Amino acid sequence: MKNYWKQISVISILAAVVVACSTVPITGRSQLNLFPESQMTEMSLSNYSAFLKEAKLSTDQKQTAMVKEVGENIASAVEKYLKDNGLGSHVENFSWEFNLVDDPTPNAWCMPGGKVVFYTGILPFTKDENGLAVVMGHEIAHAVARHGNERMSQQMGVQAVATGLQVAMQEQPEQTQQIYMGAFGLGAQYGMTLPFSRTHETEADKMGLVFMAMAGYDPAGAATFWKRMSESGGQKPPEFMSTHPADDTRIKDIQAYLPEAYKYLKK
Repeated sequence: MKNYWKQISVISILAAVVVACSTVPITGRSQLNLFPESQMTEMSLSNYSAFLKEAKLSTDQKQTAMVKEVGENIASAVEKYLKDNGLGSHVENFSWEFNLVDDPTPNAWCMPGGKVVFYTGILPFTKDENGLAVVMGHEIAHAVARHGNERMSQQMGVQAVATGLQVAMQEQPEQTQQIYMGAFGLGAQYGMTLPFSRTHETEADKMGLVFMAMAGYDPAGAATFWKRMSESGGQKPPEFMSTHPADDTRIKDIQAYLPEAYKYLKK
């Protein structure tokens, strides 16, 4: 009877995995998203509202207007493309919003549901509208590709395996358990989590090039932007220990993908 219920559990899990499989627009990569997008959007809205209560919005009207204009241009182009190609479900729950926060950190992000925030600290690197479109396209790509959902699903899988390993090792000495769990933790980090993150960054780079091209911006500006970022200083970890691709790798990949991105360039 125990084996019967184990088989039922395995079948149920496999069925859930099959149902949760989807495909990323543009790249066509298969992904596993275990959480409903409505739930992801609800969580992001809550976090976004809390963030805005603490953040200091920029009072620079010109810079704020540029962020909003570039964001709206790219979001409109992306929505049109997705709907025209039967992929509108990827943005059906989105309510786009673009804000510029007065913060010297060179950063930007887009939450599930289309809430985008730029920090003033990244503007010296973007330089102009085209440079800003590079970052905007990249961040919007993370949301459209549902990378947040995929990362949470991956972490859930790692936790499930870790729990299973703990149960399987219960009869072993404590020291042996610690060795095995430590080895699993390192393997999960360097063999799954970090490469997974780098995959998302590379995918967002490629999709971002396409998205900015759809809105009429020149994707060639992406390589220039990342060169400026790479020259900003600071010691960086080896690529296999990093959540992001190495600067040289990233720039080469962007340059190699430009011919594909130009196919989408708005005339």
